[in-house]
Amino acid sequence: MAKNYVSNSQESVRMFKSNLLEPLTKVHFTVPLILFVPVIVYFSWKAFATYNVSIGFYLGYFAIGLFVWTFTEYVMHRFVFHLPPKGKIMERLHFIFHGVHHDYPMDKLRLVMPPSVSIPLALALYYLFTLFFSNIQMAAFFPGFIVGYLFYDIGHYAMHHYNFKSGIMKRIKQHHMLHHYQDADKGYGVSSPLWDFIFGSNFEKRKKAK
Repeated sequence: MAKNYVSNSQESVRMFKSNLLEPLTKVHFTVPLILFVPVIVYFSWKAFATYNVSIGFYLGYFAIGLFVWTFTEYVMHRFVFHLPPKGKIMERLHFIFHGVHHDYPMDKLRLVMPPSVSIPLALALYYLFTLFFSNIQMAAFFPGFIVGYLFYDIGHYAMHHYNFKSGIMKRIKQHHMLHHYQDADKGYGVSSPLWDFIFGSNFEKRKKAK
């Protein structure tokens, strides 16, 4: 996605003329927590109270859920959010879904997924995963997947508005800032650069001068 304009203002540019649609594009960063923490609690409770799974079973499938999230995030970001738009309609849709974030990366109200997107997407992915996992496995897998999503959403907000001094979050933030300010066609992993390394979309390291 070519970069033509970047504003570091925290303003929320208007996207729709409709006073009904416009509020749906703005979300406080705590909304995903309010919506999805209960989902994590419910499925985790179901795993132990209904299916009596062991801690090892739960942690194993929970970890798989986290891992699958990192791949899902990468695929969506690279092949959906950064799909080159063709035609005015696709350009408009692209701007609504992701282009506005690249133009206004500091907009506090457009850094997490709105419920109008996150809820249908979570439901669609849940039913997709039931084709591969049993009910018992899903009770441990899905909480891990949702935790991965929340780390992505809340972490994404923090990357744009929190100054990490050191540690892994500082490195993850640096990776994401390069995506915004150096090359938007690289660095698609937000919560993890793992798949950028695997698929060759990582940023090249600058060679140190001798």
